[in-house]
Amino acid sequence: MLELNETFSLALVAIFLILVYRWSFTTIAKNSPPSPPKLPIIGNLHQLGVQTHRSLEALSQRHGPLMLLHFGSVPVLVVSSAEAAREIMRTHDLTFSNRPTSVISEKLLYNYKDVASAPYGEYWRQVKSICVLNLLSNKRVRSFCLVREEETKSMINEITKYSSSSRVVNLSELFVTLTNDVVCRVALGRKYSSIDSKEDGKTFHELLLEFGELLGSLNIGDFIPWLAWLSRVNGLNAKLDKVAKQFDDFLDRVIQEHVDHGSKSTGDDRNEEQRDFVDVLLEIQKRNSLGFHLDIVSIKALILDMFAAGTDTTYTVLEWAMTELLRHPRIMSKLQNEVREIVGKKPDITEQDLNEMHYLKAVIKETLRLHPPIPLLVPRKSTQDVKINGYDIKANTQVIVNAWKIGRDSKSYHKPEEYDPERFLIHSGIDYKGNDFQLIPFGAGRRICPGIQFAMAINEIALANLVHKFNWALPGDARSDDLDMTESIGLTIHRKYPLKVVASPNSC
Repeated sequence: MLELNETFSLALVAIFLILVYRWSFTTIAKNSPPSPPKLPIIGNLHQLGVQTHRSLEALSQRHGPLMLLHFGSVPVLVVSSAEAAREIMRTHDLTFSNRPTSVISEKLLYNYKDVASAPYGEYWRQVKSICVLNLLSNKRVRSFCLVREEETKSMINEITKYSSSSRVVNLSELFVTLTNDVVCRVALGRKYSSIDSKEDGKTFHELLLEFGELLGSLNIGDFIPWLAWLSRVNGLNAKLDKVAKQFDDFLDRVIQEHVDHGSKSTGDDRNEEQRDFVDVLLEIQKRNSLGFHLDIVSIKALILDMFAAGTDTTYTVLEWAMTELLRHPRIMSKLQNEVREIVGKKPDITEQDLNEMHYLKAVIKETLRLHPPIPLLVPRKSTQDVKINGYDIKANTQVIVNAWKIGRDSKSYHKPEEYDPERFLIHSGIDYKGNDFQLIPFGAGRRICPGIQFAMAINEIALANLVHKFNWALPGDARSDDLDMTESIGLTIHRKYPLKVVASPNSC
């Protein structure tokens, strides 16, 4: 028995040494991009810190703006310059229009049935078209003007209650409520305050934070398949299943409410402007006019996409914008002067007023430059061999575009670490809509985020009202330099700690 155990142990050691040898001496194509040394089995995974965008920035400083890493057995191309991003998302956009698969996306995003993670192809084109035409087009976004104004006014009224007694305001919570309420009203038909119908149900804020953190997690089994069992041991699978079920139960309830209001779901007695997004999806399913059946799983995936993305990435822009304004009183004062001069003695700001607020738009652009909501964008995958900047990139290579690093590139921006909205007054033609690759917080090309107009309409009206109605200070006479800038973890990067401030009414 002892000899058998020794033989078995020697066999295991031999297998391990063979694996180490194979991983240590894996040949890399002569024309591959620069690549840091990798370890056996795990490749470069050990070089990723908690803040992956910062870890990749540090590596790119040593190895260049086009860098090849290995996450386990998966080759990963890291893009860290505007020029390289242009090659990926414009010159070779079609080649890089697919998405990599992962257990996390499979579980949380209904097996890739949503717009963000769906494989490139006819299904993706059809469902993206549905979302754009019925929720995210310029025409539809303009039609939601009244909803944005009403919910912004509700937020301002809530802040006024605090300002009358100089109490501390949790702006982060108010921003989540604002964006959540706008999205719920236009996409789901009414406001929902929590994930279930009970008063003690988990709030959307809590669930969205957990959802985003999980989406940004690394599942070792995606890169080293024979270690997939670790996700069962460390609890990742259980967390994924729990969050997925919580969202699924909520979406079942939303859909059932629409079905129960028969005529409301069909749209027969409502015009186009009155129907919400769920109405539209159920009507499309009933008519079966897409060339494929839009099943209930796809409907839930699309609702989840619009709801989660519409809330999470939108409110983080407001959160970071107010954070930077509080850190830079001169910029805050300049923005207040612009808004107050344009609005004058009118009691309310209209969306027409926003067209004249050029400094406001510059503040938002500068915030997006330094704090892109999803700093590494959503990963892509090559569908065929391709040459980028003279380097050979193999098919099935994952691609990570570090929008956070690109926004801080000294080749594109003077003093890139400084918060300076004036740079976008000087270069007012630079925009975030996917044509200027030095500013791509929402991506570019075919897989650009389709909700840019929707998100920015909320951000502009909300930020204008905040600086128009109130003056702002940190609690306890804290200095602006004392403001904690620590980032959260996850797919979307928020402040780690809520933004708490003191508001006082504008007396002018």
